Amino acid sequence: MTILIEKEYFLCQIYPFVFMDCIHYKVRENGRILSRAAYVVLGVTVEGYKDILSITVGANETSKFWLGMLNDLKNRGVKDVLFFCMDGLPGFKEAIQSVYPQAEIQRCVIHMLRNSFKYVNYNDLKKFSSDFKAVYNAPNETSALSGLETIKEKWEKKYPYAISNWENNWEDVSSFFQFSGDIRRIMYTTYTNKKTIPAFFWNPAVAGIS
Repeated sequence: MTILIEKEYFLCQIYPFVFMDCIHYKVRENGRILSRAAYVVLGVTVEGYKDILSITVGANETSKFWLGMLNDLKNRGVKDVLFFCMDGLPGFKEAIQSVYPQAEIQRCVIHMLRNSFKYVNYNDLKKFSSDFKAVYNAPNETSALSGLETIKEKWEKKYPYAISNWENNWEDVSSFFQFSGDIRRIMYTTYTNKKTIPAFFWNPAVAGIS
């Protein structure tokens, strides 16, 4: 069974940023512990306000499910999105491009780091993560690529997959380098959803939830 939670209010025609991410949790159903995924779509308006556009609860996360939610946004009046901030779920990018072909993609930097760190030995993790700050904290893309090359020279032989993860996805990771630091802090991670949603549910003033 799928539960749809939406606020019934007017959606903007254009959102500069839309964050799409799942929050995974466990539920007890008929004496069994089951996994569920809350599909969260959060938009940032041109005025800088956060809008929770949709929360849909399903059995697990798939790009096909996200495609349905993207079509739903389109049908509800969202004509254009400048940037979608997302994780690396296979097929997710293609789903976005099929509905909003002009939108740019920003891969979640935190997800990227976590994906790389799983290949790194615990004894090297602190130094490896410190070195990587030269990439995602770089002032521009040129400096970031230079930092990535330095890390590659130092760590690639030991942890090739941790490096290739960034090289193979650079087009979608590097979008935020065209902006200033203030805007980068808005768009670099989908974890803004995980910070916003708990406050949303615990706020008794929130209306329109079914």
